[in-house]
Amino acid sequence: QVQVVESGGGLVQPGGSLRLSCAASGSIFSINAMAWFRQSPGKERELVAVITTRSSPNYADSVKGRFTIRRDNANVYLQMNSLKPEDTAVYYCRVTWGVSHSWGQGTQVTVSS
Repeated sequence: QVQVVESGGGLVQPGGSLRLSCAASGSIFSINAMAWFRQSPGKERELVAVITTRSSPNYADSVKGRFTIRRDNANVYLQMNSLKPEDTAVYYCRVTWGVSHSWGQGTQVTVSS
């Protein structure tokens, strides 16, 4: 089993930055991918960025050039720059281990003036 906890959300003005953190614990030796998703009210959850053990990070087109995902052992970070109001959402960390996934509880990011 892998447990996942996110942190780092909050309120930021347009053009600002935030860094989200995600810490995995438990069977971390079996982790093969870590990803960030987000979900806005009335919308489906969407993939924002993913990093695996075998490939370069991948990003949603809407965040390319503004967001950076980085992994450090059992932790994964999402650096978000040049934030826009449309980035407002609950952000979730998902850890893939073996053929299973574990999700965090989510952290709210609000971009507003």
